[in-house]
Amino acid sequence: MSNTSSNSKCMQFFRRNLLTMLTIVGVFGGTIVGLLLKMGSEHWSEREVMYLQYPGDLFLRMLKCLIVPLLVSSITSAIGALDLSMSGKIATRAIIYYFTTTICAVILGIILVCSIRPGSGGMVKEVEKGAVTRHVLTSDTLLDLVRNLFPPNLVQATIFQYRTILVPPLNATNVPLQQYKITSEFTQGTNVLGLVMFSVVLGVTIGKMRDSGRPLQEFFTALSEAMMIITSWVIWISPIGVFFLVMSKILEIESFGDMIGQLGFYFLTVMLGLFLHGFGTIAVLFFLTTKRLPFGYIAKMGQVLATAFGTGSSSATMPITIGCLDDMGIDPRVTRFVIPVGATINMDGTALYEAVAALFIAQLRGISLTFGHIVAVSVTATAASIGAAGIPQAGLVTMVMVLDTVGLPAEDVTIIIAVDWLLDRFRTTINVMCDALGTILVNHLSRKDLKHELDRVDAEPHELQELGAGDTQIKE
Repeated sequence: MSNTSSNSKCMQFFRRNLLTMLTIVGVFGGTIVGLLLKMGSEHWSEREVMYLQYPGDLFLRMLKCLIVPLLVSSITSAIGALDLSMSGKIATRAIIYYFTTTICAVILGIILVCSIRPGSGGMVKEVEKGAVTRHVLTSDTLLDLVRNLFPPNLVQATIFQYRTILVPPLNATNVPLQQYKITSEFTQGTNVLGLVMFSVVLGVTIGKMRDSGRPLQEFFTALSEAMMIITSWVIWISPIGVFFLVMSKILEIESFGDMIGQLGFYFLTVMLGLFLHGFGTIAVLFFLTTKRLPFGYIAKMGQVLATAFGTGSSSATMPITIGCLDDMGIDPRVTRFVIPVGATINMDGTALYEAVAALFIAQLRGISLTFGHIVAVSVTATAASIGAAGIPQAGLVTMVMVLDTVGLPAEDVTIIIAVDWLLDRFRTTINVMCDALGTILVNHLSRKDLKHELDRVDAEPHELQELGAGDTQIKE
């Protein structure tokens, strides 16, 4: 009887965690097979890598296809289901949490890079010519961030982002960037910030419309549920997709010696920072707020974290994160608002990495930084992380504005490219974990308010009067 019960529990555990275990096997399997293939042949052509990466690309395309409809429907339905004051409370708690953790990540990164000094005495890698992403000022990037909050065309916002372009004057040399001609363009990539802003406003509007807005609310709720069902189908492909994505990235490494030799201390500094932030800073904040340790929740996120590592995209992982938190019993109204917003603006790992990278490059170049420079780097890295898209290696794009703060040329981004693909996966994993724990934390802080509102929704008219009277007595 005891053996039967034990076997039954083992089978239940296996069934419940099968997908998570398969995805983790996909990560390690892809790494091992990639290393074996790399040892078998040093040179793999771009076309051969493309063929091997093809199944992973298909998986990534499926996930990305779900982002826009899931993001819009989730935020709109979540906010529409709450009254305005409740939406404001949840949004305030989430933003305070995100802002606090991002600042902590940047400060931790700066402390580590100034203590360890991974760039001291290092050899500067030859910078590749023509590797400049674009001419840009920090102020232009920040202004573009606000501009993208208010897209002129919603359909366009699903596929393009606005950005400022500085064009050098004709036949002029050594002209400062401030005197370049200001132009603009719409670059390919979903304007997630604009869609989030529109969804929030639409959700608030539906909430204020009450009964007349109910059909629209039901539409977005149904759409959100449909997207989650499709997500549940897609995630069963994740072990295969993650396997091929990781394997192909291993094969793309040109030289393990260069990666470990020149950038080893930098890599270890960033990894130490990510580990201390994820399992130290976040854990302490979580415990102080909820009086519970977060490690039990993290253990249940194996599927989410493995997918985040394999795809390198917090946006692509968003549908899986929402599904995982739903399974944990987190209130869907909180999950469907906090997770999409977090995947857009909360990039703790990216903020830490950009602060470390800028100071590391300055150390390599032998540039001594004042306290003012370090403060400027911390502020710019925080702003850059908010503006970073939730896609693989988006941090390299925003790194340009952080380097500009220290007075370093944009070409210096290429110094860290050799290890960026791997660090990108680790910092994405921390970003996603931070979003998930933040959602649990906000849900914990909002549980009384959510229950009170649920009582209002389910109450009869005469009960609503009693609830209102109770509120009045409390206020008095």
